[in-house]
Amino acid sequence: MSRGAYLVDLGLVPYREAWDLQRSLAGAVSQGAIPDTIVFLEHTPVVTLGRRTDSGEVHVPEGAEVEVVETDRGGKSTFHGPGQLVCYPILDLRRHGKDVKKYVRDLEEALIRTVAPLGLEAIRLEELTGVWLERPPRKIASIGVHISRWVTTHGYALNVELDPTPFTEWITACGLEDASFTTIARELDRQVTVDEVRPLARQAFAEVVELEFEPLPVDGGHGLWSQPIHAQLSAR
Repeated sequence: MSRGAYLVDLGLVPYREAWDLQRSLAGAVSQGAIPDTIVFLEHTPVVTLGRRTDSGEVHVPEGAEVEVVETDRGGKSTFHGPGQLVCYPILDLRRHGKDVKKYVRDLEEALIRTVAPLGLEAIRLEELTGVWLERPPRKIASIGVHISRWVTTHGYALNVELDPTPFTEWITACGLEDASFTTIARELDRQVTVDEVRPLARQAFAEVVELEFEPLPVDGGHGLWSQPIHAQLSAR
């Protein structure tokens, strides 16, 4: 049986603003003020450093127009930018079996199902995070999560149509020295927009995690709420 969940569809949002939003949502979900909430968005250019990032992984060139942000998610370094669909599920895993490994597998499965209707066969690779295309192996999506009191933050980033150069020239992405990174557009050899992929991502996530989405209206600007989110959402 599917559970009800809020769906928040945003546009281009700076990383720190989205992180603040996640923490506010996580607090409300943890308190039972709102149901599970899934956020889809894009980020302005940012390199994020997970808890296992080594200092030698980051070599952003001087003058590059990109933020560098240390986060509390697992994993190593990665890049986010326009043309990449980011999904932040704020889930209370007490409602989903209290199984962290299953949750990460569900994120992988949702990504695999997202790209399948586009004709791409994505896979998991043993002992490597994220989702890949193979022969030769090339990474198309990254995963990094944080879980506190069974409530999840962070999530996945799917490369739709962006220059993958920062993954190899600005950082040693995911700590992988020789990894190849790709995008949906590159694999299909055509223009693909994030808005084209969003409905596929929404449907895939809802199917895998067994959720029924209720779109949550957002206001102008970056789509973030103008008043404290706890007060506004808990009043719904």
